[in-house]
Amino acid sequence: MQFDMDTTRVRKFSVIVRKRYIGLLYISPWIIGLVMFQLYPFIASFVYSFTDYSLLKPPVFVGFSNYVRMFVKDELFPQSLKVTFLYVLIAVPGKLIFALFIALMVNIKVRGVNVFRTIYYLPSIYGGSVAIAVLWRFLFMREGLVNLILSYFAVPRIDWLGNTKIALFTISLVTIWQFGSSMVIFLAGLKQIPQELYEAAVVDGASSVRVFFFVTLPLLTPIIFFNLIVQIIFAFQQFTTAFVITGGGPLRATYLYALFLYQNAFEFLRMGYASALSWILFIIIMSFTLLIFRSSRYWVHYED
Repeated sequence: MQFDMDTTRVRKFSVIVRKRYIGLLYISPWIIGLVMFQLYPFIASFVYSFTDYSLLKPPVFVGFSNYVRMFVKDELFPQSLKVTFLYVLIAVPGKLIFALFIALMVNIKVRGVNVFRTIYYLPSIYGGSVAIAVLWRFLFMREGLVNLILSYFAVPRIDWLGNTKIALFTISLVTIWQFGSSMVIFLAGLKQIPQELYEAAVVDGASSVRVFFFVTLPLLTPIIFFNLIVQIIFAFQQFTTAFVITGGGPLRATYLYALFLYQNAFEFLRMGYASALSWILFIIIMSFTLLIFRSSRYWVHYED
């Protein structure tokens, strides 16, 4: 009897082990991809950040020289940081505000509203491509379509991409235009707000503005929190718009940090220095993320 029980346990154990190995076999492509394309580059970049390394010669250990050069000698480092912070300050709030506004507009029950939701979402699919960046450059050049339309209203031609005061705002519009994904998330959050709260507010005589600020906005703060984190991470890593539309000009007014990193890595072949820059960017993004998480206890409201 005891022998039969032990045999049954061994069989059950072997079945469990076999199922686990089968499960690992199914997810092995993902594990291999994670190790090869994420974990290994992550660790390798940290090691290379302490070396003088290009793609043409073996790395040479130089200690903290790359970080010292970054903070002490390289004048482009603070310039790229300044431009990137301004870009984040313009693009992220603008994108979230516009996405919330459109979500409120399409959060209605009318015939054909799903068509408008789809149309508004399309920019998020195509907005990050090189083709859209090229199109944006042609739209906002001095002889572009935007100035052509403004000329019909007697508005003088604006140098959207050549004026240091407005060039950064112009490329920020590309990011703001890609509001579709944030809009969909806001729309999902709006659908979850109980209608009883709106009805109670109307019975109490609250205006539409007060309903928005005291009912809708507080209940949307978890969605705002999520979108804020995602968009800040995305904005700090923005590269395509600055690279394709302006190339960092004029006078480095649109010289984003990711463009600075790219040039050091692949144009100047300073792979070790670029690795150090990437780790500084990682620390900046992580710091902002932790700061927002810490502050969320004061402004994010959950149902419980």
